[in-house]
Amino acid sequence: MAIFRPKAEQAQVDFNNLPRHVAIIMDGNGRWARRRGLPRTAGHAAGAETFRTIATYCQKIGLEYLTVYAFSTENWKRPLEEVSAIIGLLKKYLLESIEKMERDKIRLHFFGNLDALPAELRELTQRTDDISTHYEGMQVNVCFNYGGRDEIVRAAQAFAADCAAGKKDPAQLTEEVFSGYLYSAGVPDPDLVIRPSGEIRISNFLLWQSAYAEYYYTDVLWPDFNKEELHKALAAYQSRSRRYGGV
Repeated sequence: MAIFRPKAEQAQVDFNNLPRHVAIIMDGNGRWARRRGLPRTAGHAAGAETFRTIATYCQKIGLEYLTVYAFSTENWKRPLEEVSAIIGLLKKYLLESIEKMERDKIRLHFFGNLDALPAELRELTQRTDDISTHYEGMQVNVCFNYGGRDEIVRAAQAFAADCAAGKKDPAQLTEEVFSGYLYSAGVPDPDLVIRPSGEIRISNFLLWQSAYAEYYYTDVLWPDFNKEELHKALAAYQSRSRRYGGV
C-alpha cells in the first residue's frame, strides 16, 4: 500500500522514521465546549470527529499502532447526560467502523473492562475484533472503561488464578509473561504518549506499557488537535535520544 507523505515544509518530521506506536490522552473536550458557551456533550462530539480525523491521518502516513484514551474507569462519576452522550458516540463510531474497517484497512480493538457496557455495544465491539482478524493494517486501540491500575490488578489476578490451577509457576514470572495478561497483550509498548489540554499528568493511562515512552504535552485542547499539532509531537519525539537507561 502506498504511504501518503506530507510536504516537507509542513513540519520537521522524518516520515520514514516514525514511532511505531503513538498513544493519545484525548483531553479537553469539556473546556473546549465551555469556552464556546456550549454543553459538554458538544465538546465530546467535536472530540470524536478529531479522533476520526487523526486516526485516518495516522493510517495515511503509515503509523502501525494508535491507542487513545476515550473513557476511564473514573469517568462514570460524570453527569448521566454526559456519560450517555459518550456511550452514544461510541455506538455511532462502531457502526460506522464496521462498514469502513475493511475498506480502510484499519483494525479496531478495545482495552478495558467492557462488561459495564450495554449488551448491544459489547456485541459491536466483538464484531470489530472479529473483523480485525481478517486483514493486516494499522491497529487502533480504544481504551474504554479503562484504568492503568485496574488493568495491572486484573492481570495479577489472572496470573494468580493460573498459578492456583497449576498452569503457571510463580517463580517463572517475567515482565514478558506478565505483559501477556494485560489488555495490550501482543501490542508493542507506546513510543510516544501525547497529552493535549495543558494538563501535565499521566492520568492512570498505560502505566505498565509507557515505562519508557516519550511524553509530549501541549496546551491545545483535543477538539482543536489537528495534523499540524501531530507533526509537532512527532518532531519533538524525533529530536530526543532514546537510551532506555543506557548512555
